[in-house]
Amino acid sequence: MPAGINAIDFYYLLPEIVLTAGALAVLVADVLLPRGSRALAWITVAVLGATLASLLPFADTDVEVANGLIAVDRFALFFKVVFLVSAIMTVLMSVRYLEIEEVSPGEYFFLVLCATLGMMIMAGGIDLITSFIGLETMAVSFYILTGFIKPNQRSNEAAVKYFLLGAFSLGILLYGMSLLYGLSGSTNLHVMASVFAGQARDPLLVLAVILVVSGMAFKIAAVPFHMWAPDVYEGAPTPITAFLSVGSKAAAFAMILRIFVEGLPSMTSDWQLLFEALAIVTMTVGNVAALTQSNLKRMLAYSSIAHAGYLLIGVVAGTPLGVSAMLIYLLIYTFMQLGAFTVIVMMRRADVVGDELKDFSGLHVRHPVAAFAMLLFMLSLGGIPPTAGFMGKFWLFRAAIESGYVGLAVVGVLNSAVSLYYYLRLVVFMYLKKETTGSEPTASPALALTLAVAVAATLVLGVYPRVLFEVAEKSAQTLGLGGAAAP
Repeated sequence: MPAGINAIDFYYLLPEIVLTAGALAVLVADVLLPRGSRALAWITVAVLGATLASLLPFADTDVEVANGLIAVDRFALFFKVVFLVSAIMTVLMSVRYLEIEEVSPGEYFFLVLCATLGMMIMAGGIDLITSFIGLETMAVSFYILTGFIKPNQRSNEAAVKYFLLGAFSLGILLYGMSLLYGLSGSTNLHVMASVFAGQARDPLLVLAVILVVSGMAFKIAAVPFHMWAPDVYEGAPTPITAFLSVGSKAAAFAMILRIFVEGLPSMTSDWQLLFEALAIVTMTVGNVAALTQSNLKRMLAYSSIAHAGYLLIGVVAGTPLGVSAMLIYLLIYTFMQLGAFTVIVMMRRADVVGDELKDFSGLHVRHPVAAFAMLLFMLSLGGIPPTAGFMGKFWLFRAAIESGYVGLAVVGVLNSAVSLYYYLRLVVFMYLKKETTGSEPTASPALALTLAVAVAATLVLGVYPRVLFEVAEKSAQTLGLGGAAAP
């Protein structure tokens, strides 16, 4: 065995190994199974389920493995659960969608698993090299998935735009990372934190922080690095849009917390100022731009941009409660966002895309259950009690106030009020518009299961969130932030 590699490392990396082996098994199964078989989707779900099960032995683990490249701790565990749950829901959403689009599911599911693997590496990465490898594994998978429907011109254009802007932002991020390496002599985040502690302010270090913040801002679609998001969200296959809006965003926030909280605590005042400005502009621009959208996928794209602004509040707060609130909101956002896209997938027909507001006119007559589910998700995204979205925003704003960022919390509340207009606009179309000539939504068993899970989570986490708070508190402690008082 090569020097520096311990056999115990393979044990701690068991979830990643299971997922990698499962991804390769999916490719083999694609060759062996009859074309068009739905069994491939359930094999993919089984792989993701097995990966989830392999996380159980590490519930109370806090170690660094692979010579300090990867951390196996509660923080990484929390995010890995988010990634795997969102991937399972994405696969279930995709079964019927792929049949309508008449595309091969083998490579599609393989790339979904590869993207998930990249996210998991990002969550555990405590070295800039590890974080970069995870980031690119995820990004390249999404570049391909965005343009996966080859006959669709919008999908092709979205993939090209995403790839070009992604490559540009990666250059900025790598330049910042190279400066951090040059100034500290190490790519390990903990070593960097020790080297920079107590040092006099270095202009090059400030420049490095600005460049890394800019590069990561692209990944979370923060303004002004957001221009790719609306076109990519609209052009990509709808399940991939959903996965991109929750999984990619969660992975990027995990990487942000690792780099800035663990690696650059001595520069807290600098990066907090940058993230505060980004949060204010991102919330405002995202919500204002969403007001005029008639395409639901574009509307949810701008909504996703605004939610990135809300999530940045937790980063700015920089406290145990702030990080805990951010983790809570990410999990809640996963369910309500994926639930909304599940309803959009239900509207898809061979001759109807089903992502325009007019397609939802009179939906409560054609499919009352789908209309009620979408109503619930819109209220939750808007932060209306007793949904989970209200609890998430409440704790984010509370964290900002307790950290002294009262103005930031006020901006967040005002933006939440603005967002209610375009969320309730969809509700008006579903319940008050008289046109009922659109296609009736069809819920396959997989879609029905996904919708049921999303609805249940949105309601239960809004009424009884204590367990989630306790888990998020323990995850935040891993970053050395201490505990957060549970409600």
